[in-house]
Amino acid sequence: MGQTIFIPRELDPNEPRVAASPETVKRLAGLGFDVIVEKGAGQGSRITDQDFAGAGASIGSAGDAGKADVVLKVRRPTDAELKAYKSGAVVIAIMDPYGNDAAVAAMAKAGITAFSMEFMPRITRAQSMDVLSSQANLAGYQAVIDAAAEYDRALPMMMTAAGTVPAAKTFIMGVGVAGLQAIATARRLGAVVTATDVRPAVKEQVQSLGAKFLAVEDEEFKAAETAGGYAKEMSKEYQAKQAALTAEHIAKQDIVITTALIPGRPAPKLVSAAMVASMKPGSVIVDLAVERGGNVEGAVPGKVVTTQNGVKIVGHLNVPGRVAASASLLYAKNLYAFLETMVDKAAKALAVKRDDELVKATMLTDAGQVVHPNFAKAAEQPRTEPAAIPATTMVADASAKPAAKKAATKKAAAKSPSSKSEGTA
Repeated sequence: MGQTIFIPRELDPNEPRVAASPETVKRLAGLGFDVIVEKGAGQGSRITDQDFAGAGASIGSAGDAGKADVVLKVRRPTDAELKAYKSGAVVIAIMDPYGNDAAVAAMAKAGITAFSMEFMPRITRAQSMDVLSSQANLAGYQAVIDAAAEYDRALPMMMTAAGTVPAAKTFIMGVGVAGLQAIATARRLGAVVTATDVRPAVKEQVQSLGAKFLAVEDEEFKAAETAGGYAKEMSKEYQAKQAALTAEHIAKQDIVITTALIPGRPAPKLVSAAMVASMKPGSVIVDLAVERGGNVEGAVPGKVVTTQNGVKIVGHLNVPGRVAASASLLYAKNLYAFLETMVDKAAKALAVKRDDELVKATMLTDAGQVVHPNFAKAAEQPRTEPAAIPATTMVADASAKPAAKKAATKKAAAKSPSSKSEGTA
């Protein structure tokens, strides 16, 4: 076939992940591709050049991008990278297109066929390609680890001859993929966990993980999710009632983790400065939505802020990248599973089927045009039913309907999806 796949080193200094693993390189070579990995691409994910070479890749430089028929990336290509790509190349990445119309237009102008992995539809066939779930799952885990690192006490209850250490009270706000994993992780560490979400379907899932569910369960709450399982924006009246309930609850908590995102919009503010001020000194808040404006008033992207009353607000960027060695392995498999659907196995050639539902859902640009309906007509057509979640945070889609115990068990990932075939944990 002679077609080439290029795996670049990510230019963003805050991005340690890489878009391939030795396992996926071996599989890509098995499909008939020549695979070139840029020198040092896997360094931030503990994958050496020797590991890639041993799997069948050639180790190259950034200049090899011009040879590629397919470029696999973590983040959207920069203008400099676009100039190096040949027209017609397929580029697959987390494109983070919302609010970045100029960058989307630049990809169209460059003539590449760009696919946005975060737009992957939540159907059974695409579960292995769901980057939101694979990365958000790790973000939820890491959020608890980061909270525990900042919290200067033990999380589990400890009964000793010298006295009893009480369990840390932990509150998870937003029970999507990241939220469920945060619940499961906090419970494993011995914390007393409560959780809240605007979607009634998650109540049972929260309880199945051993946490208590907290919400104003009125009529609006009972209808509070879209047909696709995504979170809806609630009315001002409901938000006020929910805020009153959570404000009282937050004052008693040791750790709060927020994961809420509304697709295609700034993150909703869930924790006010007054709520932060009500917490005990030494309490910790982790804001997983900080890259989209944050759920917590006072959160600062990329920093851990200590308030006047001694509460730490954690705003780490790219939380999945904080466990890059694991995140890259999962992300690489997501990319491979998707790319494989666009390969003609008999001819050993790339064959993009533009009528395929996965292609139609994820293709951003093609043949010099912006083709995704959410962006091609963005100016005159406001979105009411978002297709996916903003990508930079990869938080919790605040949405997916994972089977209740998937976040708590290792074997669940291979099992069948929930009743609507939309979620993975």
